[in-house]
Amino acid sequence: MVKPNPPQFTTRPVIMGTFGVVSSTHWLASQVGMSMLEAGGNAFDAAIATAFALQVVEPHMSGLGGEAVVLMQAVGNDPVVICGQGVAPAGATIAHYQRQGLDRVPGSGLLATVVPGAFDAWMLMLRDYGTMTLARVLEPAMGYARNGWPMTHAASTTIAGVEELFRREWIDSAAIYLPHGRIPQPGELFVNSALFETYSRILKESSSAGGNRERQIQAARIAFYKGFVAESIDTFIRCTDVMGVDGRRHRGVLAAHDLASWEATYENPISYGYRGVTVYKPGPWSQGPVFLQTLALLEAFDIPSMNPAGAEFNHVLLEAMKLAFADRDAWYGDPNFVEVPIQALLSEEYNSDRRRLIGEQASHQLRPGHPDGRKPQLPSHAAIHIPKGKIDSEAELVVRGTDSATARGPSLFAPKEGDTCHFDIIDRDGNVVSATPSGGWLQHSPVIPGLGLSLNIRAQSFWLEDGLASSLGPRRRPRTTLSPTMVLKSGEPMLAFGSPGADNQEQWLLQFFLRHIDHKLNIQAAIDAPVSQTGHLLSSVYPRELNLGKVDIEGRFPEATISELRARGHNVRVVGEWSTAGRVCAVARNGQVLQAAATPRMQQAYAVGR
Repeated sequence: MVKPNPPQFTTRPVIMGTFGVVSSTHWLASQVGMSMLEAGGNAFDAAIATAFALQVVEPHMSGLGGEAVVLMQAVGNDPVVICGQGVAPAGATIAHYQRQGLDRVPGSGLLATVVPGAFDAWMLMLRDYGTMTLARVLEPAMGYARNGWPMTHAASTTIAGVEELFRREWIDSAAIYLPHGRIPQPGELFVNSALFETYSRILKESSSAGGNRERQIQAARIAFYKGFVAESIDTFIRCTDVMGVDGRRHRGVLAAHDLASWEATYENPISYGYRGVTVYKPGPWSQGPVFLQTLALLEAFDIPSMNPAGAEFNHVLLEAMKLAFADRDAWYGDPNFVEVPIQALLSEEYNSDRRRLIGEQASHQLRPGHPDGRKPQLPSHAAIHIPKGKIDSEAELVVRGTDSATARGPSLFAPKEGDTCHFDIIDRDGNVVSATPSGGWLQHSPVIPGLGLSLNIRAQSFWLEDGLASSLGPRRRPRTTLSPTMVLKSGEPMLAFGSPGADNQEQWLLQFFLRHIDHKLNIQAAIDAPVSQTGHLLSSVYPRELNLGKVDIEGRFPEATISELRARGHNVRVVGEWSTAGRVCAVARNGQVLQAAATPRMQQAYAVGR
């Protein structure tokens, strides 16, 4: 008689069913997605409705002026990426920013803005894969914007952090986010009437186009990128000097013609085979290949035999990720403009050499590799943070001092760091969507008058230095941190997952993946498990810091693990038993049984299904 496996005790149950599952970073958005499935929509309809709901209920993490990266698989087809990452404006030249006295793109304000790409990504998906009308998928988001949604603690705290900035500088933001002249409290109903009117006008112009569903979707795209939305954005940016995180006022460079000339696109993901499964990620215009490079480094280690809460597992993973992130910082960029040696970076020949750099002690060097014998190039900004002798001697790096004008300004102009959303969906037919929307945060860019939306600040991931893989340039995609993940086994979808977290996304996702695949934890247990993360990389967000050897680790790790990591030379900081780290959402498929799980961290994400 075969006995059942013992239960794995988790903070929440693994949601299981056969009809459909949704996991997202906000419970209301998860329910919205599920409602679309219940109404007869497919995973793509559900994804679009979920994304629009997140723009309303997580305005500090996503917005209509933001971007989105999507991995999806329709039944009978291969996985595909929808790139909703907008490009830099035509006027975004390094010379222009340097004339502003900048050596880094500020982390807030209008100079950090690229073309908002999320809306067109969702319209592209709706047109080609959805079944519902635009009115139907917009309905829940519009209802929350008009009638209100319960303010979360995280959103309220974020607004509190920029209250004085809104009152003194960003008056249109204050009009929405400081209703009745005060900070909205957690649990209070919060409305965004201006955003509701924007959705309504897009929908009205869409409906007035007549014809079939596809024609109306195209009309909505025109309203956003060539119509009233683009015109309002253009007018505001041309006429307004906006206070930024550097403590100075700047006028942006995004213009109407930048929006009119851009469209979301499909492209093939890149993949890597690991222990019988194939992992898919967006290309090197994202940081997604870091995940795959790390798997290539770990392939020769006996990960399944390691204790996932032990020092050996965490040490090996941290050291492998340091190497992968060093390659990211030297080599990743928009392949439409730079040659990224991605095949070489994932090759066994390259990784067998790189693997030898993982020793018993923590490295305190930045060590990009030499794929195909090429010499790595790092931004000169790195020299500010790296003591002499702490960089690979063969990496090209010119030492240059910091311009004091780009240092952080007074605390009034240093808004709280932004974040991101994520959701995953599988429907009963086996269609899968994994998406990471972000940008358009209320705390980093002022509200556009009459639209109720803020713009993204993704341009901060560019470098203001020529000759780098991720140098700023017109029409280039910034190397985004957004990075959904999909796993197939024998060509069938097995797992889809992702997380907010900027540079930490790949780190948290890898720990989840390895604990599920190699250590056989169920998806909720793998999410619940304590996580670690390294700061040993050039941050993708302003002010672009680097912390060699730094490791943040949740206090639920055994004391022996923490002590041994310190003994191995890691600069360990314990960040609490349940930090804001590791905010993973995931869905899985095992035959006809569908599963979903979501992080308990921040008490906001939720998985639903039946």
